[in-house]
Amino acid sequence: MTEGFHIAGVDEAGRGPLAGPVVAAAVILDPARRIDGLADSKTLGAGRREELAHAIHECSLAWALGSASVDEIDRLNILQASLLAMRRAVGGLALMPELALVDGNCAPLLSCAVRTVVRGDATEPAISAASIVAKVARDGLMSELDKEFPNYGFVQHKGYPTARHLAALARYGLCPAHRRSFAPVRALCR
Repeated sequence: MTEGFHIAGVDEAGRGPLAGPVVAAAVILDPARRIDGLADSKTLGAGRREELAHAIHECSLAWALGSASVDEIDRLNILQASLLAMRRAVGGLALMPELALVDGNCAPLLSCAVRTVVRGDATEPAISAASIVAKVARDGLMSELDKEFPNYGFVQHKGYPTARHLAALARYGLCPAHRRSFAPVRALCR
């Protein structure tokens, strides 16, 4: 492995949806292998995110994913579940960083130094990379859930509370992928 001071970018995808896990990624970029086009995953189209995720997987010194399940989200709350997913992602890195740059203003407890960066997914390349890897991985998981629960349209909206998703919830009720602690879903549990 490469020696030096390693900085991991850390971000999550899936805090807002009504269904599916929250997924975090940790990425340590290789300064010798620049990846052009890194940006906040929300500003990129799906095809471009896929291309960049492949480049990140190929060119980074290390990357890892972590997730928190629907049950963990409902038990802990979405913030704590997101921080848990981040801890799992950093813990899964093959190369331990000296510093983790975490998107947002809440820091997970890690075995390395942590610095939060509000809107870091738009300003810090390593966080942008983590944002992309997490989003692509979560979108893939939601596509798999769509095959298991085709009535909800997860492949299109990824679990977010779109009109189509809310209509499907009203028509079909809940499936095991739904977060029962989220208000629109909780209302159907009564």
